[in-house]
Amino acid sequence: MHGWMGKIRKIDLSTGRQEDLEIDDDLRRRYLGGRGLGVKLYTELCDEKTDPLSPENALIFLTGPLTGAVLTGGRYQIVSRSPLTTTICDSSSGGTFGAALKRTGLDGLIITGKADQPRYLHVTDDGIEVKDAAHLWGKDTPATKRALLDETSSKASVASIGPAGENQVLFAAVMNDKDRAAGRGGLGAVMGSKNLKAVVVNGTQNVVVADPEGLGELSAFLDRLVDKNPVTGKSLQVLGTSVLVNVINAHGMYPTENFRRGVFNDAEGTSGEKIAETILKAKSACYRCPIACGRTTRTPNKAGEGPEYESVWAFGAQLLVSDLVSITEANYRCNELGLDTISCGNTIGCAMELSELGLLPEKISWGDAGRVRRLVEDIAYRRGFGGELALGSKRLSEKYQRPELSMQVKGLELPAYDPRGVQGQALSYATSNRGGCHMRAYVIGPEILGQPCFMDRFSTAGKAEIVVLLQDISACVDSLGLCRFLQFAMGVDTFKKMLNLVTGLDFTEEELITIGKRIYTLERLFNTKAGLTRKDDSLPPRFLNEKLEEGASRNRLVKLDEMLDPYYRLRGWDEDGVPREETVRELQI
Repeated sequence: MHGWMGKIRKIDLSTGRQEDLEIDDDLRRRYLGGRGLGVKLYTELCDEKTDPLSPENALIFLTGPLTGAVLTGGRYQIVSRSPLTTTICDSSSGGTFGAALKRTGLDGLIITGKADQPRYLHVTDDGIEVKDAAHLWGKDTPATKRALLDETSSKASVASIGPAGENQVLFAAVMNDKDRAAGRGGLGAVMGSKNLKAVVVNGTQNVVVADPEGLGELSAFLDRLVDKNPVTGKSLQVLGTSVLVNVINAHGMYPTENFRRGVFNDAEGTSGEKIAETILKAKSACYRCPIACGRTTRTPNKAGEGPEYESVWAFGAQLLVSDLVSITEANYRCNELGLDTISCGNTIGCAMELSELGLLPEKISWGDAGRVRRLVEDIAYRRGFGGELALGSKRLSEKYQRPELSMQVKGLELPAYDPRGVQGQALSYATSNRGGCHMRAYVIGPEILGQPCFMDRFSTAGKAEIVVLLQDISACVDSLGLCRFLQFAMGVDTFKKMLNLVTGLDFTEEELITIGKRIYTLERLFNTKAGLTRKDDSLPPRFLNEKLEEGASRNRLVKLDEMLDPYYRLRGWDEDGVPREETVRELQI
């Protein structure tokens, strides 16, 4: 077999039983791996009645056929049901863990049940040991990694939860390679609910490629593509993802003060340029990545990785904090404790607005960086008011009877692009299967960056078409095991060539798009059975009714009603957003 390792190991933590799951060739052809195959397997193991934090819930770690075989092929996906949103959810991470997992001879792991006490999995060529983790419980993720490398091998790769996952914070992350995060949706809480502290992988096997010579020639060409592209070859390499701070602020859609404004007056002081000037120590890269968008940084107090664009915003403009050191250290602490920075900063921002209105039992002021740092700790350990914040902004705002102050879709907090300035991205947020997310379809590419071409960001024309296309391509890329930044530099034809050279098969471009469409519709079917309807494909009222008052997006609102029906028609769903029977048949779901 080429590309795939051919085995997925299923482990029941309640009984200790292990078995290999057979995946036939047809299933691989229709779902590939990663997100796609993970979603398919999850829907066969669990249904809409499964409690995300119950032993019955499955937690699936999966690589793709290109993981460990090509440039940027370090990605892996974790698939489960989100305790934050109750939607089906996948969360992606980079680093080296995905490729290292594959070197053990496995394409992935399916974890069910609940251990009677803290455990970790040690995965090697020889099999999987379920080992005691009582001495690790309570440790942060860097300390956990150090301890496990000492116990196993310095060459191993570790994915673990911190105190946030142990305490089942609903937006807890799974951290691998210290600073890489499968952050969105709270799958770290699912891991904690199973008493599973970590997964350690250490193997020696190589991914077998069907045409090594052809892949080598293509890889040299791909390196040139990445280097020549203005996003992957210049912006991300030079300034990392925080290059976007000044760009998005200049467009008047940099969310400020819980999305009440679109311009942050102190953006320059927290930008990628300022990071490079003041705290940057080195660039960092994931497995076989020529882009190297990561940033190793140091403040006067400590060192770490980041902050990425979303984290700069979440602990900066969103909270009216302009001190880069405070923002960076809040990001470090989230990585150590195992928290999703987007949901964490967003939830604190919601609390600040509630406090300003006099609706909270305590005062949490805008711009109070010291209080933000303490709240991050309190959330991870569920101390005091942190216990309420640990449930996310949707539940927090509902408790204090102002649900409209939570900036979320389907329970997942929105990232750092105000949708009033980008109609296509607004539609992508609303129709995302896992909730408020920019990575289901990154319409910022055409609407702001001109990649692959410019689209009028204020117009609704053509937005349903581009959102559907990008959602389908993105689902496919997530299933291959590639970094999504490659989508700036190359298209589906290139992904097809990579896949065929690795696997020896004959995929077509149309087939890959259909695979993405199949994955997206299968996710939608699960969510529909779980009770989500058209009303959940919406946005907070702020974006529909409150115009921005300043900046380059002033006087704008989201025109969602103009885009949603065309989107459903293109998807083959009915007017309520339910996939039609003929669509399900055509996609062979």
